[in-house]
Amino acid sequence: METSIVFDQRRSVNSFDKNRSIDASLLKEIVNMAVLAPSAFNLQPWRILVVQSEEAKEQLKALANNQDKVTEAPVTLVLIGNKEGFADENPVWEEMLASVGGNAEMVAGAKQAAAYLYGTSEERKLKFAESNTGLLAMSLMIAAKEKGVDSHPMSGIDFEGIHKAFGLGENETVVMMLALGHKNPEKELYPRRPRRSFDDIATIV
Repeated sequence: METSIVFDQRRSVNSFDKNRSIDASLLKEIVNMAVLAPSAFNLQPWRILVVQSEEAKEQLKALANNQDKVTEAPVTLVLIGNKEGFADENPVWEEMLASVGGNAEMVAGAKQAAAYLYGTSEERKLKFAESNTGLLAMSLMIAAKEKGVDSHPMSGIDFEGIHKAFGLGENETVVMMLALGHKNPEKELYPRRPRRSFDDIATIV
C-alpha cells in the first residue's frame, strides 16, 4: 500500500468487530515491521505487553476508564518505555560493539553521550523513554494499517494502576495503550475532522 494511502486510511477506530481475531503470525509481522522505527542510539528502550486473554482485558479495561474498545479488540498493546534504556545492561550496546568492528572506544563514547543526554535527571529519563516509545507507537499504527488492521491509541488511562497491576519494573513507564483489531462493520466512523496545516503550525526562523 502506498504511504499516502496508509496515512489517509488510518483512523482511530472506536468500535471493533468481536468476531474477527488477529493471529499470532500477523501480530508478529506488524511488530517486526514497526520496530524499524528510529530510536536514540538505536537503543530501542521499549517493550510491549500483549493483552489478549479475557481476564487480562477486563482488568485492563477497568484501568482504562472502562473503554469498551479494550474488550472488543482482539488484542491491546501496552507500550512500555524503559527510563534506564541507555544503561550498560541494554544488549544493544553489544550489538553496536560488533557493528563497529569491536571498537570499544567508540561504544564507550556513545554510552557516555547517552548517559549525559538522557540520564542526568528524572525528567530527562522520562522524556527519553516516552519520546522513543512514542515513535514506536506511530510506527505500529502505520504497520497495522499496511497489514489491514485497525487501531486506536489510548492515553486516558490509569498509568500507575497499570504499572502496578501488571508488575512493571521500577525503571519502566507506561507510555500508552494501542488497541488492534478490525473495525465493527455495523458502526460508522465520524467524518475525519480537519487537521491544522503547515501554515498553522510551522514557524520559520
